[in-house]
Amino acid sequence: MKQALIVGGSTGMGKATAERLLEQGVEVAIIARGGENLDEVAKELSVKGSVKVYPVDLSKLEEVRKFTTILATELPNLEYLVNAAGYFKPKSFLEHTEEDYEIYHDFNKAFFFITQAAAQVMKENGGGSIVNIGSMWAKQAIKATPSSAYSMAKAGLHSLTQHLAMELADSKIRVNAVSPAVVVTPIYGSFIEKDKITESLQGFNDFHPIGRVGTAEDIAKTITFLLSDDSSWVTGAIWDIDGGVMAGRN
Repeated sequence: MKQALIVGGSTGMGKATAERLLEQGVEVAIIARGGENLDEVAKELSVKGSVKVYPVDLSKLEEVRKFTTILATELPNLEYLVNAAGYFKPKSFLEHTEEDYEIYHDFNKAFFFITQAAAQVMKENGGGSIVNIGSMWAKQAIKATPSSAYSMAKAGLHSLTQHLAMELADSKIRVNAVSPAVVVTPIYGSFIEKDKITESLQGFNDFHPIGRVGTAEDIAKTITFLLSDDSSWVTGAIWDIDGGVMAGRN
């Protein structure tokens, strides 16, 4: 059975991707911060297929290292990897602290070394596919949502995507990324009450030429396509899944 690893698969786009892969008969492993939410997600998703969960705090390198040492044993048939974990809280550049900065870049450090371990398994298995969740903010600054450290980290993830696509091509591993605009997910819970996220984000509908904000399922559909053999001639791409935002000004 094919196996997929989703880093940050307990909520939002990662969880939506896990659901789609399970429906396709893929065994899914999820890395997320431990606790009650992770247990609930495991129980919820298990009705759709085989799910494994691993509590890992991505901000703690020792926990990341511990997971990478068991990855090959736990997921010997790994074919898909999705780096989906994230955090977002607009804050002006002049107010950013070192702690703010580290929050975002700790994710990239974790992605880097988890991807390294996953790619080694894929290489030994004859290939695989990796999708990173980047961001429109890495390509375009939005004055209303100042996010310099977040955008810097996401731009780095876009760059890593292209470098790995080149380096891993000989091992038959494809590496792509999606670059969403405003999507209704719990990531906005850092500054919006969770039960008001959907309502609050409707104010951004007109920001998108298509006329609405995105859903986690919108992004998950593209991620699963990029993982699949249907996109076998696509690698190193950063796909704008953004309701048309990057096409021009609305």
